[in-house]
Amino acid sequence: CVASLEGLLSRTEGVEGVKVSLQEGTAAVVYVSSLLTSQKIVEIISDSGYGCQIKEQTRKGSTASEDTPLLEVEFSKTASCLSISSIDNGSREFSPLENKLQLAPSSKISSDSVRKKDVPLQKCHLYVRGMTCASCVSAVEKNLLKLNGVAQALVSLLSERAEVKYDPEKVSPMQLSQVTTDLGYDSSIIETAELQPGEIDLSIKGMTCASCVSSIESNLLKRPGVTKASISLATQRGHFVFDTELIGPRRLIQAIEELGFEASPAVINKLDVDHLTHVAEIRKWRRAFLISLICGIPTMVVMVYFMAFADMDNHCYLIPGLSLENLLLFIFASPVQFVGGRHFYLPAFRALRHGMANMDVLVMLATNVSYLYSVIILLYFVATRSDHSPTTFFDTVPMLIVFLCLGRWLEHLAKRHTSDALTKLISLQATEANLLTVNEDGDVLSERKIDVNLIQRNDMIKVLPGERIPVDGKVSGGSSNVNEAHITGEPLPVFKTVGSNVMAGSVNENGVLVICATHVGKDTTLAQIVRLVEEAQSSKAPIQQLADKIAGYFVPAVVVLSILTLVVWLILGFIRTDLVNNYYSKTPDMPKSEEIIQFAFQCALTVLSIACPCALGLATPTAVMVGTGVGATNGILIKGAEPLEAICKVACFAFDKTGTITKGAPVLVYAGVMTHVKALSLNALMAIVGTAEASSEHPIAKAISDYAKQLLETDMLGSCEGFEAIPGFGLSCKVGNVGSILKNAPKYVDGHDSYCVEIQYIGEVNQEGNEQGKWDNTYDVLVGNREWMKNNSVEVSSSVDSLMAKRETLGQTVILCAINGVLAGILAVSDTLKPESKATVSKLKEMGFKVVLLTGDNVQTASAIAEQVGIDKVFAQVLPSHKAEKIQSMQNEGFKVAMVGDGINDSPALVKADVGIALSDGTDVAIEAADMVLIRNNLYDVVAAVDLSRKTVRRIRMNFFLASIYNLVGIPLAAGVFMPLGVALLPWMGAAAMALSSVSVVTSSLLLYLYQKPVMAKSCCPSEPKGSQEKDMELAEHTAHGSMAKVANVQGSPLRDSILPEVCIQQELEALCTDNVQQLL
Repeated sequence: CVASLEGLLSRTEGVEGVKVSLQEGTAAVVYVSSLLTSQKIVEIISDSGYGCQIKEQTRKGSTASEDTPLLEVEFSKTASCLSISSIDNGSREFSPLENKLQLAPSSKISSDSVRKKDVPLQKCHLYVRGMTCASCVSAVEKNLLKLNGVAQALVSLLSERAEVKYDPEKVSPMQLSQVTTDLGYDSSIIETAELQPGEIDLSIKGMTCASCVSSIESNLLKRPGVTKASISLATQRGHFVFDTELIGPRRLIQAIEELGFEASPAVINKLDVDHLTHVAEIRKWRRAFLISLICGIPTMVVMVYFMAFADMDNHCYLIPGLSLENLLLFIFASPVQFVGGRHFYLPAFRALRHGMANMDVLVMLATNVSYLYSVIILLYFVATRSDHSPTTFFDTVPMLIVFLCLGRWLEHLAKRHTSDALTKLISLQATEANLLTVNEDGDVLSERKIDVNLIQRNDMIKVLPGERIPVDGKVSGGSSNVNEAHITGEPLPVFKTVGSNVMAGSVNENGVLVICATHVGKDTTLAQIVRLVEEAQSSKAPIQQLADKIAGYFVPAVVVLSILTLVVWLILGFIRTDLVNNYYSKTPDMPKSEEIIQFAFQCALTVLSIACPCALGLATPTAVMVGTGVGATNGILIKGAEPLEAICKVACFAFDKTGTITKGAPVLVYAGVMTHVKALSLNALMAIVGTAEASSEHPIAKAISDYAKQLLETDMLGSCEGFEAIPGFGLSCKVGNVGSILKNAPKYVDGHDSYCVEIQYIGEVNQEGNEQGKWDNTYDVLVGNREWMKNNSVEVSSSVDSLMAKRETLGQTVILCAINGVLAGILAVSDTLKPESKATVSKLKEMGFKVVLLTGDNVQTASAIAEQVGIDKVFAQVLPSHKAEKIQSMQNEGFKVAMVGDGINDSPALVKADVGIALSDGTDVAIEAADMVLIRNNLYDVVAAVDLSRKTVRRIRMNFFLASIYNLVGIPLAAGVFMPLGVALLPWMGAAAMALSSVSVVTSSLLLYLYQKPVMAKSCCPSEPKGSQEKDMELAEHTAHGSMAKVANVQGSPLRDSILPEVCIQQELEALCTDNVQQLL
């Protein structure tokens, strides 16, 4: 309609420019008043079949005599046109210097905009909650743009924000929020203080003194939009804060280079992959381990030699009180104490300075006490010129630190894999992009490569085949298949063309795309998914909070236990000297008192060495990181550790119906041909009815016309005239030109069409004539409900009414079709079940969950859907605002409830439920109200989410068990409790055991990577119910010359199962249909 009207007016003499808006129902025309009048323009439009009246007329210039009338056009010629009366004052003004209509740059993409005069626009940010897919984003954007005074609207699905540029004289932020709320979304205005400006860190080369810094800062702060410039001469870096609407990072770099310096982005990504893969930590602890090992190996050799081979009576004494063994051990222990152990000591001192105690404090105490005790006792023996050298703990220091560094190294090697999913997501980000410079006509002036961080909103980016799309945007040119598997989990490439949305991180496969950047930097879908996964992996489960409390008291308790161990063994040793002498003897000539002190210190040091709160602290976060990462890999976005644990405690699942249990779009599920001659086959019926319905925009009409096109394998149906639709009843029209369609349609094979659909032909079959010739006439067609047929004098018998009632009890919408006043067919349309719905409900019930249906649909439809999927309890006709109350009532009964919805009207219930689970429609979806998002839109992923949660929580509990048993057994063992049984540990053995405990817990968590997602059994699929194959193989029955004839059976094909409805044969209608055949003839 728009194209034809613009073409008609542009060919009219005197018209200099024309712009027609379908959404606003207006036409703006620039014309020369000496050649044309506004009334004449109205007559031209009216003669074309559109209602038209002058809305406003302005005179633009006195010499050229150009006038600009704004006409309000009523698009009512066909039912497919919309009529929206929303007039934008800003679009009525044209430049008096030009004789043609001025279009905004965005009009190259959208034909609904006319250049507005330059006015100071303001920007408003809104929270928009409840969006679930790209269609929600489009709906919000379109309705905001309809408002008078709105110049631009950008909506982000993941961040649930809308950015609107508007004229404050024509519209207010409150009105913007109200429009969004009226659409069914929860909307609120974000205060200006909350808005996040653009930030960037730049590396600046060439600065030599403070004056360089001052000149750069002062120059940039004079630039419009730059709010902060902070430059460090020492680091050669600058931090800049700016308004992204006024200036971008490229202009900042250009401004610095104009001053004679070199500038480039300093930070590629704050979530650096090296950080996530623990590269620095692995390097640090590996270096510390190797340095400690250099001294640790000689220490072990000295220990073994002097214990096994050296004569205890002939130790080499260098001076009285100093043996060669102690000298060598001191030499090897000192570098490790002050070099290898610094990674433990510095954090320990910082913790103590803030009144805290952690694992590093225990290590520092154990090594320093060992080293200082040994140095002091050795100096004492040398100073007193003793006749023997004391037994020291110099060997404890290198051995302890060697095993601790080895444990930390192995721990970080294992931790690296816990962030694999997040690392893969970040690695999807492109590093460079091809920036196009275009003029106002859209011609490309230049092309150059830039850093992805320098892309600004509205930049034109060229993406070549095989490249990753660098930012979110809309395709402005070209078409291609785009692989979004790593973002959405969709295995098949998605075809993108002009106007399609694309996401950062997806791969362009085979064509060249030109995209207009809409979301850049941290606002892209990929960046927000990374943020959500990172926040989920950083969150704490309730069980972890308990572990943190225990760990907080753990270190002080261990220190107290170590002191008690020292005191107790000193007391016991001097009271019962035989208790120590029988089980512990270092040297035969060692004095008993020294032996007792030696043993007491050894036990105390071993307690400090073996106690490990690390294993307790790693039990939950490592499992959560791996679990959420595995979930993201399998299309389940879990927003934190709390829902991961909470879903295990859920007793009841509440499902929304439309879009969750069902597909959310009606399709044809039943077609019954009630009259039959050769000329009225299923093809003929669908060609006529499909042509009639193609002129309507009703969802049911679209389902019927789409099926007709699929059945007949055509994109174009017949002609339709005199179309009239009465809401709530039906439609009437005249249909013709279906003969050529039927001629090219699939032919019959033994009474079946090419899709092997079984059809019942009732009446005498006419073998003469071709099908095209029989359908070249024009036919009066009626399509609608019972009342529509009755109003048009079409008889609907009780048998037909009974058949309709049966279908309606199944939750289907039944439509009657009449041709030339004769009832010719029955069609049933329904919002069909998702293939996995029945299997999901069945599996959840098998797992012990209670399942209910919570929907706003009527009782009959809701009950029918519930019966099909196996749900016993139904809450129907529940308003969105009351769904939360139903959830609350179930919680009051003592149930932990999980709500599964599509997120449009289910937000209150998703928030109220103990766990909210939202579905996406193939995009990376994250609804704030939901705790989990099923990215692949597969309902069976609810089962996978429960299964993954159970396995993750089970792994957490196992980790806690391992950590607890280790400490409960290890500390008494180290304290010498089991020494009467002949079991005692040295301090280095405790260090090795402590290192092993952390590594074992992390390794246990990594076993979650072996998780296999549950697969839906084919036998559970509702699309293949038991006996369906037998039903599809029944023989078609024909009535010919008053008798029934058998026709050869042809099995169903997969194509038939995928796109064709069930074609039911109703034998009880035979007599009725025979009469109708006579009427039709």
